[in-house]
This record gives sequence, C-alpha cells and structure tokens, in this order.
Amino acid sequence: MTVSNPSITWINHTTIATGVTPRKHGVLFNGLLVRRGPTLPPKVEPWRDKADLVHTPTIYDAAYKAGLKTAQIDWVAILNSGTINYEFLEIPKPDGQIEQELIKAGIITADEVQNFMKGKNIVWNDWMWTQAGCHIIEKHKPNLMFFHLLGTDAANHNHGPGSTGSHSAYAYTDKFIGDILTSIEKSGLRDRTTVIVTTDHGFKKVNKVIHPNVALRQAGLIRIKDSKVESCDAYIMVQGGMAFVYITDPTKKAELLPVVKPICAGLEGVAEVFDSVDAPKLGMPTTEENQAMGDLILFAKTGFAFKDICTGEELVADSKNYLGTHGYPASDPELDGMFIAWGYGIKQGVKLDRIANIDVAPTIAESLGIPFPTAEGRILREIFK
Repeated sequence: MTVSNPSITWINHTTIATGVTPRKHGVLFNGLLVRRGPTLPPKVEPWRDKADLVHTPTIYDAAYKAGLKTAQIDWVAILNSGTINYEFLEIPKPDGQIEQELIKAGIITADEVQNFMKGKNIVWNDWMWTQAGCHIIEKHKPNLMFFHLLGTDAANHNHGPGSTGSHSAYAYTDKFIGDILTSIEKSGLRDRTTVIVTTDHGFKKVNKVIHPNVALRQAGLIRIKDSKVESCDAYIMVQGGMAFVYITDPTKKAELLPVVKPICAGLEGVAEVFDSVDAPKLGMPTTEENQAMGDLILFAKTGFAFKDICTGEELVADSKNYLGTHGYPASDPELDGMFIAWGYGIKQGVKLDRIANIDVAPTIAESLGIPFPTAEGRILREIFK
C-alpha cells in the first residue's frame, strides 16, 4: 500500500481518515507548524484541535453525522473533533468518560491516568490503550472505532527495522490485536464486524544523521547564543528521512533561496531537493496553499536521516540510539504500508494489487453504508462479497 508524503505518522493517519492527500487535508507534521516571524525558527505544536489541523471531512465525521457511534483510541489530529462519542487519548484526560469508567472498573488508577506518559514504558501504554479499546467495544459497541498503537514505531526507531526489538514489538502488537478480536467476540459482534489492520508508513535503517542546520549556521543564516537559536534567516525542520526548509522572512525568499538550496543539495547524504512548486507532484501543497509547507523539500539517501541540531561543527555523524526512521519518499517500497481486511462482508482469499492509503476511508464508508463524496481514493470493491 502506497502511503502519503511526508511518510510521517500524523500525516498518514489523516490520509487514512480522510481519503485525500496532504495537499487537501493539510497535515504536514506531527502537529501544527507555526511560523513565528521573520527572524525566528518555526515550531510544531502537537496538541492542537482537529479544526486547526485537518482541512477536509474525515470518515468518522461522516459516520457521526449519519447517526453512528464513533470511537478512537490513541488516534491523532483528532483532539476536540466533536464527532467522537467515546475516546481514550494518547494523553488521556483525568476527567474523561472512558478514563473514569476504566478507573471504576479497576483497570487503571487515577494516578496512572494523570501520569500516563511518565514512568511507564511503551509496552504498558500499548497494553492500556488496548484495554481501553476492549472496554469501549464491550460496553459501548461503537459502529466505527479507530485504534492506534505506538510500540512498533518506537522499536523500529530505537533498534531499526528487522531487529530483534522490532520483531518483539510486532509480536506484542499481534497479541493486542488478538485482545481486540476477543472483545468483539465476547460482545456478540463478530458476525457483523469488519476489521481493517493497516499501517501509516514503513521504515528504513539509519546509519548516519545529517545536521543541515549546522550548515546554515556556518553560512551565517542561523545565529546562536548560549547554545540556542537567537535569530535566523532560514531554518530546517526535520522529519526523519525528509526535511522542510523555511525562509523565515517571506519577503527574502527570492534573495535567500538561491543561497540556501545549493547548501542543502551539497550536504553528504542528501538525495534530492525540491522547490515548493514541485510539492503537488508529491501530494503536498505549495506554500501559497498552506503556510505550513516548506520553501524547499529535502529527502535523505538510504542510510541517512536528518537531525535537528544547530551547534557543533559536524555536518554528518554516526547515528546512535536512532537506527530506523521514515519520512523518505512514499515511492520507496520500504515505506509501503499494509492493508488487511477481515470479517463481515469481506471475501476470503482476495489478494489486492497495489493500493493507496487514500483508498481506506472510502472503503470504510462502503462497509458502513454511508456516503463519503470528498474522498479522492477509490472503494476497494474487490474485497467485498
């Protein structure tokens, strides 16, 4: 399954949920990129409301408006959507309905909810998200539920794809999916439930990291004081195997892009440099269409990834404790996602040709029997009986 550029988590979750490319849905980072002014680097604000991030309808919006019950566990770009009936967030709310139900059931303590991302490991987080998913299925029986686990992503970043850590994470995830299926069975919903297992991106191994902002600092385009960026004319926001370059003062683009582009293109490990006008060919918006879009797009070569560091003199260094990543061009087969459909209305034994992740949302709509005209993808009719 071909994923979207940038091949990053929030971007592809949103593609899966909307059935459109990032050029239309608008999510380009794991959060909202904010341009802070003509001499300051941009920043990414992750926990912004869905309305600030997503520019097109989602399939859960459509389901909710059709009168169906919706749920989400650890989904992203979804905060305060107004169209989710039951949820357990990546950072759960102490006063949330599902959180309170889980506390009363003895599944989690109030202290664990309050400190959910502190002092525990990712396996525990995945287990608790699974417990929340099972609880919602058994107690509330939603018509549509989005469910996301993080363990495989963390393991592949830390240990690299194909590693023992990676395979162990997949084994845990398989177990957690089994728990969800067991809850579907216990709830008496198996004969009318369709399950789709899919992924937001693949992974590539990393051996070396590129420090593009060090190159900009050496060229006088970034100024440092007390090891922090004091001011800058250009700044590079990194996302694993890709990066966006920003000219912080838009009035200086014509002057600075001819300076910055060859600096980036000349860095060891940089495979390609694209202008913003080329972004639509990659499924992304131009800077005129979306202020979060970079003025240049960088892709790293296989084995390299970008790292956000401005100090020091090394432009390239060995990668430590970061042995896998994504963000590379979606056309790279190692970035492919997976798609498995099972259950109600699904033919057994169908093997699909290549699909795109924009096809997932319209296929869900078909399974639910609701219209979803905004999707760019196609309905995978060949999987249905």
